[in-house]
Amino acid sequence: MVHLYKLGGYNIAVDAASGSIHCLDDVSYDAIGLYVNGDREETAKRLGEIYGGLEKSGIIELLDEIDELISLGKLFSVSDFSAASAKTREAPLKALCMNVSHMCNMTCSYCFAGRGEYSGEKALMSYETGKRAIDFLVENSGNRINLDVDFFGGEPLLNWGVVKRIVGYARSLEKESGKVFRFTLTTNGLLIDDDVIDFTNREMDNVVLSLDGRPEINDAARKLPNGAGSYALVLPKIKKLVESRGGKNYYIRGTYTSANPDFAEDVLFIADLGFKELSMEPVVAKRGDRLGLTDDNLPGILDQYERLAAEMLRREKAGKGFTFYHYKLDLESGPCIYKRIAGCGVGTEYLAVTPGGDLYPCHQFIGDEKFLIGDIWRGITGKTLRDEFSSCDIYTRAECRVCWARLYCSGGCAANAYNDTGSIDGVYKLGCEMFKKRLECAIMMNVHRKLFNLSVREADTTILNSTR
Repeated sequence: MVHLYKLGGYNIAVDAASGSIHCLDDVSYDAIGLYVNGDREETAKRLGEIYGGLEKSGIIELLDEIDELISLGKLFSVSDFSAASAKTREAPLKALCMNVSHMCNMTCSYCFAGRGEYSGEKALMSYETGKRAIDFLVENSGNRINLDVDFFGGEPLLNWGVVKRIVGYARSLEKESGKVFRFTLTTNGLLIDDDVIDFTNREMDNVVLSLDGRPEINDAARKLPNGAGSYALVLPKIKKLVESRGGKNYYIRGTYTSANPDFAEDVLFIADLGFKELSMEPVVAKRGDRLGLTDDNLPGILDQYERLAAEMLRREKAGKGFTFYHYKLDLESGPCIYKRIAGCGVGTEYLAVTPGGDLYPCHQFIGDEKFLIGDIWRGITGKTLRDEFSSCDIYTRAECRVCWARLYCSGGCAANAYNDTGSIDGVYKLGCEMFKKRLECAIMMNVHRKLFNLSVREADTTILNSTR
C-alpha cells in the first residue's frame, strides 16, 4: 500500500509496509498513482496523455525506476506482521501510572477524571500502598530492566510527601533488583515550590506541566475552585521549574476543545513564552459533551495542524524552532515492530493504580468498575479482561488492516475507542483522521529538513527512500 499526498510544496509517497518515504516530482507522483495495479502499458499511456511533451523513452526510464524500487521492497511492499502480534501478548509489565491523589486543587471543565475524583470519593494514596505498587511492578516486570512510573492524579503534588517516599523506596531497590526506575510527574503546577523543583530535578526523568495557551483560553477551562482562572498563578511557577531544568526533560501539555478550534495559536503562544517542548492534545470527551470534538470540527482541525507545521518550519529557519510532540518522528529507526502492532501496552505492559491499590488498564478507565482488572496485592484477577486488551492490535481491527498509517498509530487509543464506539477494539474515526494529518505533517517536515539540510536542535534523522 502506498499513500500519496501533497503538503508544504512537496509531493510525497509513503510505502506503508516498509516505511520508505519518497519525495517526488510531478511526473513521478502521477506515475506511482497510476501504477497501483502494476500495468506498465496503461500507466505509460496515461502519462503520455497527461504530459504530452514527455518522450516515450523518459516514461520507460521512469517506470523502470519504479519497478526497481518495488523489487527492493520500497514501493507497494507487502508485509504481514500478524505473527508478531502473539508475542506482544506475552510482554511483562513495564509501567505504572500511580494515581497518588484522587483530589485536585483545580476544577477544569474538560477533566475526564471528574475533577480528579474519577467518579468516586476523594482519596490520597498511602506510602504503604505506594510501596506495594512498586513491589508489584518489580515482581511482574520479568527480565525488563527499565521500569516507568508516572505520578498522576488528580493533582499529585497534593500528596507530595508520599511521592518522595515512594521514589526513595524504588531507588533503594534498584541495585538489588537490577531494575532502573524512570519517573515522570504530571502536574497542574499550582503547588510548585523550591522543594518540588529540587526533588524533581534530581529524580524525575520528565515533567508534564499543564497549560492551555492564551490566558483567555486557559482560564476559560482551567479554573480554581473559586472560579478564577489559573494562568497568572501557574505561569511563573512552571517557568521557574523549566528554567531550573535547563529547558530539558519537560513538556508543556495543553488541551484543545471545540471552544478553541484555532489551537495552533495557543501552541505558538506557548512557544513565544520561551518554552521549547510542547504538546497540545485533543480533548478526551464522551459523545455529546459540549466541549467534545465532532466531525464538523475536523476540516478546521486538519487546517490547524498544517498551519502549525508550516509555521514551525519557518521558525526553525529563523533559529526559533521548538518541538511539538506529535511531530517528533524517527523515520530511520523508531519503535520495534511489536510496539508498532500493539501500541502503548494498555492493560498488559501498562497499568494504572488507584490510591487504594486497585488496578485498571490505564488511568482513563479508572472509575468504571467494568474495567477493574485486579489489585496490587492479589495481582490480575480479571484475566478475561486482560486478554481482551492484550488481543487488541492492528490486526484485530478491520479498518487498521487497510490503513496506510497503521504501523505508526498502532491502532490508536483503546480508551478513546471505547468512549466513541463502546468497544476497546473499535476505531475512533475522528481521532484517526487527526492522527493521519499529524503524521503527514511530521513526514513533510522531515522531508523539508533533509532536502534543505536544516540544522534543527534535536532534529529527527531521516534518509529519503530508506526503510525502517
